Amino acid sequence: MENDVIISTANNGFDFVDIANFFVAIAIIASAALSVIYIFIGGINFILSGGQEDKIKKAVHTIRYAVIGLIVTIFAVTIIAILGSIFNFNLVSYLSWDKITKMMNIIIDRLTGTNLPSAVTLE
Repeated sequence: MENDVIISTANNGFDFVDIANFFVAIAIIASAALSVIYIFIGGINFILSGGQEDKIKKAVHTIRYAVIGLIVTIFAVTIIAILGSIFNFNLVSYLSWDKITKMMNIIIDRLTGTNLPSAVTLE
């Protein structure tokens, strides 16, 4: 039995590590994207505040919390990479957009019952 496969499912060929990697990658990308979007929203609100102190305070809080969220996301990637190296999982490998879209296509095709060409791999 290979060390990489934790739980192998008989019907679809996915193992637990691949699915966990996929969801971790999606969560990290979504949180980073949302942080950047909220930084822009806070900046626009700051510009449009018109000097009103309560609007400026709200915009600064939005920017502050978005930056804190981005820092937490960066720390999460670092912690995931460290835990992955400790437990011999390649957890950060799915953070490329190509691998995420390939994994999404494979999951959708396996769930809908369509067959993929055998040349499509995640590596």
